[in-house]
Amino acid sequence: MIPRYPRSNRRAFLQGASLATLSALVGAAIPFHRHLPRGFVPVVIADDLTIAGKAGLSVLNDRPLNAETPPALLDDAITPTHRHFIRNNGNPPADTSADAWRLAVDGLVKTPFDLSIDDLKQRFEVVRLALVIECGGNGRAFFDPPARGNQWTYGAVGCSLWTGVRLKDVLAAAGVDDNVVYTAHYGADTHLSGDPARLPISRGVPIAKALTDGVLIAFEMNDGPLHPMNGAPLRLVVPGWPGSCSQKWLTRIQLRDIVHDGPKMTGKSYRVPNRPVAPGEKVDEQNFEIIERMPVKSLITSPATGVETNESVVAVRGHAWSGDRAIASVDVSFDFGARWQRAQLDPPFNAGAWQNWRTTVRLPQAGYYEIWARATDTAGDAQPHAIDWNPKGYLNNTMHRVAVRLT
Repeated sequence: MIPRYPRSNRRAFLQGASLATLSALVGAAIPFHRHLPRGFVPVVIADDLTIAGKAGLSVLNDRPLNAETPPALLDDAITPTHRHFIRNNGNPPADTSADAWRLAVDGLVKTPFDLSIDDLKQRFEVVRLALVIECGGNGRAFFDPPARGNQWTYGAVGCSLWTGVRLKDVLAAAGVDDNVVYTAHYGADTHLSGDPARLPISRGVPIAKALTDGVLIAFEMNDGPLHPMNGAPLRLVVPGWPGSCSQKWLTRIQLRDIVHDGPKMTGKSYRVPNRPVAPGEKVDEQNFEIIERMPVKSLITSPATGVETNESVVAVRGHAWSGDRAIASVDVSFDFGARWQRAQLDPPFNAGAWQNWRTTVRLPQAGYYEIWARATDTAGDAQPHAIDWNPKGYLNNTMHRVAVRLT
């Protein structure tokens, strides 16, 4: 399976973009948008498609807005806010003022309550953690036959610093009933149809996961406000599990005595077959299971793929992560997997963070090379050359490969 980046026509995309997307791209409302001639693109973005507060992201979809970060722009040990990917399911709320924001905690609790962000800061210990968020469909573009959905390549992942309070502390204050099975998360975003009775997404996690130390209700990102497209002013961060569990624009957490059945929790959403299936095979919904922990994975952030160099010694670096586990080793090959060399691996900033790694390779002569990275986690799971196909294109953790030409 050879990685390939889907082609896009930037101007065609911009010409068909919604008003909400154009406003997000220019970073302001467009008062006279009705007079914008058909086919014209605002000059500020005509030559450089950008999103206010972001830099270098590749837009995959405008309704809803979804954008990934090219691997070479994820080189920082901690992902800067302007490099963190965007995954939306509905229309973001227009008002993200922190002052008036409220979070309800209810359902099967002894003491339901409704808190402001200031209440959270005052009542609970504030913690700051580096945590990985990765879309469950990261790598979907490389499935054959294609899987429907946003065609993410490698960049629907980031590891930023998140400041907030532990979800388990908030739930302890509410008092968790003995029969609680699952959480249910709700946000202020609205359904793409505009129907206020419909939710775009409402997922949850088993109560055992909710009560772990690393799950945060976050109100800061990299020591500053959350970016509006990353859930400002309040969101969940559930490290190691699909990013869809990390509800953005968080307004409510409900505790339930059943597996939550909100939008994107049932059917085939964020689920994979419970057995290997043939590529293109039709699978009955009853044979799908909910994705929980994300698989072991690594990313080469330098060199960028396609680079040409006249230096035979090439510095190689990147990140590795594996759901709720730590990484035991990262190995690198430049001869199509015939030989592997061990990379230097840093410990995680904290549990739930990715681990940075680095090495150098010496290319023996001029020509075309591929540098491959393979991570192995503490349970012994290693990245494969290829994974089983699944209908929704989830959990692609095949080894990352970059092309290098030595001149």
